[in-house]
Amino acid sequence: MAQGSGEQRAVGIADPEESSPNMIVYRKIEDIVTKMQDDKTGGVPIRTVKSFLSKIPSVVTGTDIVQWLMKNLSIEDPVEAIHLGSLIAAQGYIFPISDHVLTMKDDGTFYRFQAPYFWPSNCWEPENTDYAIYLCKRTMQNKARLELADYEAENLARLQRAFARKWEFIFMQAEAQVKIDRKKDKTERKILDSQERAFWDVHRPVPGCVNTTEMDIRKCRRLKNPQKVKKITFLNAQIDRHCLKMSKVAESKEPSQQRVKRWGFSFDEILKDQVGRDQFLRFLESEFSSENLRFWLAVQDLKKQPLQDVAKRVEEIWQEFLAPGAQSAINLDSHSYEITSQNVKDGGRYTFEDAQEHIYKLMKSDSYARFLRSNAYQDLLLAKKKPESEQGRRTSLEKFTRSVCCWRRVRMAAAFHPRGGFLPAVGKVAGGQAPHGPDAVLLTVPSTEQGPEDHQGRRRRSTSAERVSLRGELVTVKEKE
Repeated sequence: MAQGSGEQRAVGIADPEESSPNMIVYRKIEDIVTKMQDDKTGGVPIRTVKSFLSKIPSVVTGTDIVQWLMKNLSIEDPVEAIHLGSLIAAQGYIFPISDHVLTMKDDGTFYRFQAPYFWPSNCWEPENTDYAIYLCKRTMQNKARLELADYEAENLARLQRAFARKWEFIFMQAEAQVKIDRKKDKTERKILDSQERAFWDVHRPVPGCVNTTEMDIRKCRRLKNPQKVKKITFLNAQIDRHCLKMSKVAESKEPSQQRVKRWGFSFDEILKDQVGRDQFLRFLESEFSSENLRFWLAVQDLKKQPLQDVAKRVEEIWQEFLAPGAQSAINLDSHSYEITSQNVKDGGRYTFEDAQEHIYKLMKSDSYARFLRSNAYQDLLLAKKKPESEQGRRTSLEKFTRSVCCWRRVRMAAAFHPRGGFLPAVGKVAGGQAPHGPDAVLLTVPSTEQGPEDHQGRRRRSTSAERVSLRGELVTVKEKE
């Protein structure tokens, strides 16, 4: 059986350079699976099990697989052997005959080895039409043994709507495959049906399970374009940058009043704002406790470091803030210091997690409260209120002065009118045009001409008027006949 598997694998496998980036993993798994099926070298016993009214051919139990892995791969922990078996099953090389979930159990559950034709190393991705033919074929076969699951029935209905125009062709293909399968031996047909079902459980998994055949885009990119590794590294660095867009007001050194007020909402608000952190750091420097914030920021930066730089950065932070005789020693309680001392021996991104939390609470309860009451923070609030109030007063004074000057010019213009007086006008100027602007003064000066006679023959004053529009030093007289 192992020889046949090797022959089929040699025929069906594509060139590793042109296939999936997971090919190295597939090769290792296939070597293990081949040894498990080899009876001459002490493989897993494959047998036919008799049930109540039928026989289950070519199966192994989960316990046999776990024990073989522990014995031949020098695994001492059964949990590790179960985990390795689950990884092999997730790739579709071993599958349970009565379950769609590809996992390994250390019990009497029956498993079957996948045929080399269906191994993922063959690198062929099935299409939806192939899946539709398979589901349609399942509906034509033994319903008691091959009944569709709920998610498969939903997929079949969805595919039938998607391929409505060529569903007749799909149905004909399914019928032809069913006729070929019926000519095979019953035992062989059972094994083939289960292997085909396991193949689709890998490529169209149960909802909630991970599709292990999907390729990692980053791996494919590195594999196909080795010359662009430098460019990819640069692009990844750009992606890792802080992508939050900030306005020029936010980037300015002088924060707005609303931004300064926000710092007082919570301690997290001032830590998130770059300008707020700078102001808080200056305040801590005046109190000779700036090492607390610098330690907190250093730990935050440590969490973003590449893995190869983490150990070096951990040692630098330890020597600067926590080592005996450190230059900027921080105040930690004994419990946090002991935990951190143990974590430094096996440094990682979260080595200083306990110490950082302690310093955060210390700054929040002590330094932050004093910062909000400090003159530095109050001056920032007052510095933003003062210019706005002065600007408001200056604008109102300018408006008042402008209006007074306009009224004086109007009186001077009316003095030269033949009839002397002037009346304020209401509404729009002649021709339907609006006044020159919000500061324009619109006046109506009565005309000296007599109006036309009314129906009783009496003269009435003309409704025509000269409208005087003033803006600054400009005087415009418009006549309406």
